[in-house]
Amino acid sequence: MPVLLTVSIEMTDATSTPAHTLGRPRSVTLRAVRERLILASLICCAGITVAITLGIIFILARETIAFFDPGGHPDDQGVNTVVKPGDFFFGLQWNPQMGGVKHFGIWPLILGTLKVAFVAMAFALPVGLIAAVWLSEYAKPRVRAFIKPILEVLAGVPTVVFGFFAVTFITPVLLRWEWLQVAVRDENGNKMVDPVTKEVITEPAGLFGLFEFGAFNAMSAGLAVGIMCLPIVISLSEDALRAVPQALREGSYGLGASKFETSTRVVVPAALSGVSAAFLLAIARAVGETMIVALAAGLSSVKLVEQGGAVENVKSALSLNESVLPMTGFIVNVYKGDAEHGSIAYYSTYAVAATLFVMTLGITILGNLIQKRFREKYD
Repeated sequence: MPVLLTVSIEMTDATSTPAHTLGRPRSVTLRAVRERLILASLICCAGITVAITLGIIFILARETIAFFDPGGHPDDQGVNTVVKPGDFFFGLQWNPQMGGVKHFGIWPLILGTLKVAFVAMAFALPVGLIAAVWLSEYAKPRVRAFIKPILEVLAGVPTVVFGFFAVTFITPVLLRWEWLQVAVRDENGNKMVDPVTKEVITEPAGLFGLFEFGAFNAMSAGLAVGIMCLPIVISLSEDALRAVPQALREGSYGLGASKFETSTRVVVPAALSGVSAAFLLAIARAVGETMIVALAAGLSSVKLVEQGGAVENVKSALSLNESVLPMTGFIVNVYKGDAEHGSIAYYSTYAVAATLFVMTLGITILGNLIQKRFREKYD
C-alpha cells in the first residue's frame, strides 16, 4: 500500500524572531556623535590643506615684496643691489651670482622652463593619447589589466631616478648622432680625408649645428620629463575615454564607421574635457619639475642679449641642444651654494618661485575653464 506522507510547514513572521538573534539595538546618540566626529575630521583635513596653501602664498608674497625693497640687498660681494619690478618682469638678462653688474630679468629663466616643457609635451602628449586610445578601444581586458598597474608604478618612480636616467642614458645617446653625420667637403666639393687616420672627416648635420648636443641640454631634460609625465597622460586620458557611453560607439558602428573612425571622430571628441584636463595637468607638472632639470638641463641661462647680434640671440632662444637654466633649476642651484640669508640671491629665489606659482596657477585655471567648456553629460 502506498504510504502518504504529510509535511507541515510553519510560516513565521520576521517579527516573531527572538530578540536575541537580531543583535543589539543601535544607539541614535552614539551614531550622531560618530557622524559629527567624521564630519569634523573631514573639515579639519580640508582646513589644513587651505591653511598650508594660504601659508605658502603668504610667504611667497612677503619675500617677493622684500626682493623689490627700494633699500636693496647685499650681493655676494657685499655691494647693495636694488631690483625694480620693471627690470625683473621685462629684463632679458639673468646673472645674479656673477661678478660685476647684476641682472635680474626673469625671461631667460621662463624661456628655459618653456623649452624643457615644450620638449616634454611634444613627446608625452601625442604618445600618451595614442596609448590611451589603444588601451581604451583596442586592448583586450587582460592586457589592459596588466598594463594599467605598470603605468601606476611608473608614475610613482622618484623624479631623481628620471634625472639620472637622462644623464646616464638619454644624453649619451644624443651625443652619438653617427647616422646624422655628413662629410666635410672642400671648395671643389670633394670629401676631406684626415691625413693621419685616412678617414673621411664628418660633422653634425643640420642647420645652426642642430645636432651638436652638449653634455647638458634642454632636449635630454625635456625627454626625461616627458617620460615622467607619460603615465599621467595615459592614465587620465584612458579613464576619460572609457567614461564615454557605449551607445555612442554602437551608434557610430551602426552608421557604417570603422573602429578607427569611431575612436578618433566620436570617442576622443566626446572625452575632450577629460583629455584636455590630463594634458594641462601634465603641462603643469612639467613646468614645475625640479630634480630632472637640476641634473640634466645645466646651469646656463638662455642668452637673449649678447654680442653676437640678433641671429645669435634667436639661436640661443630656440636652441634645444644647449644648456638651459629653468626656474626650478635656479632655485636648486642657489640653495646648493652659499647664498647668505638676506642677500639679493636669497630673495631672488622667492621672486622666481612666485612667478612659477603664478604660471602653474594660470595653467590650472585654464584647465578648469576648458573642462567646463567642453564637458559632456550623458544620461
